[in-house]
Amino acid sequence: MQKSVLAGLGTTTLSMHSHGASNEVRPAPMMPVPNFVETNGINMAVYERGTGPAIVFCHGWPELAFSWRDQIDAVAEAGYHAIAPDQRGFGLTGGPEDPMQYDLGIFCDDLVGMMDAKGIEKAVFCGHDWGGAVVWAMPMLHPDRCLGVIGLNTAASRPSSLPPVEGSEPSLIIMSPRYYFATFQQPGYAESILETNVRKAFDFMLSRGGIWNTEDFARLPEDSDERRMDLLAMLQRDNPPGEPFMSDDVMEYFTDTYTATGFTKGLNWYRAAGRIGNVMAGAESRIEVPSLYIGAENDVILPPSSANGMEDFISDLEKHTVLDSGHWTQQEQPEEVNRVIIDWLNRKIA
Repeated sequence: MQKSVLAGLGTTTLSMHSHGASNEVRPAPMMPVPNFVETNGINMAVYERGTGPAIVFCHGWPELAFSWRDQIDAVAEAGYHAIAPDQRGFGLTGGPEDPMQYDLGIFCDDLVGMMDAKGIEKAVFCGHDWGGAVVWAMPMLHPDRCLGVIGLNTAASRPSSLPPVEGSEPSLIIMSPRYYFATFQQPGYAESILETNVRKAFDFMLSRGGIWNTEDFARLPEDSDERRMDLLAMLQRDNPPGEPFMSDDVMEYFTDTYTATGFTKGLNWYRAAGRIGNVMAGAESRIEVPSLYIGAENDVILPPSSANGMEDFISDLEKHTVLDSGHWTQQEQPEEVNRVIIDWLNRKIA
């Protein structure tokens, strides 16, 4: 069942509760008015524009559908039905507190239910960061619902049945108990730091340079918090590293939204990561739909080299590297990302 939002952007809100405080989430600026779709036990907020083949944009952490604000109009104007949901646990969608209600299979089922509600048989799935993990899982878990896949920064996970990639380079990141993925696991700990000053958290996380640039990162001391990617330790400094590059109104929306929702439900994506193996155990081992990987030259966490060997299990794969971009590629270099996506769509999907 689909439920439309009747009020305008300035007045449509969703009440949320974060650590005892009641706040409201407003719809994203620079985006179409969202509608709400009941799917898989959640009420998913969906921003959409255009007609034609459906392109579903899946955001990462700590992001929102808003992260695709520069893509949704461009893709719609190119002749496609652009769809960007706030995914389970994020923004206007929200979600359950229970971390067991978050895993890769559930995230994919959320999208299938959203498509069913809208009468969409198949779609191209385009994802960044955690959203990339979702979109690469879709053709393995739901191959009958996929027209194609676009992974932005995130490479498809190599099937365990295949040997390791020959000649792959080790990451510069020093994995330790202080690596951010590990420090996010304890319920409440990351939240206590991220929610102390939400704007400071976003000025640090959604930035360029320093730990978000491969050349800068390579020069850091090996015993530093930076090389360990201990994001929570860096955030507790008076002046965390990084250079914010987004406009103040963009940063305000991220800040206001996470001030209202808190970080727990989004962090549940990390806390559910250990179940990915079980979810994917019975999935297809090959991807047989047209696929595009877009890497970013300066991404430290997900470098273009992470896509090495994807050709071994994807029948139709193209790769492109966006120059002068760190991890937040569609927001750092939107025009180049749009150009590459639309060119590929016009050749493979239209």
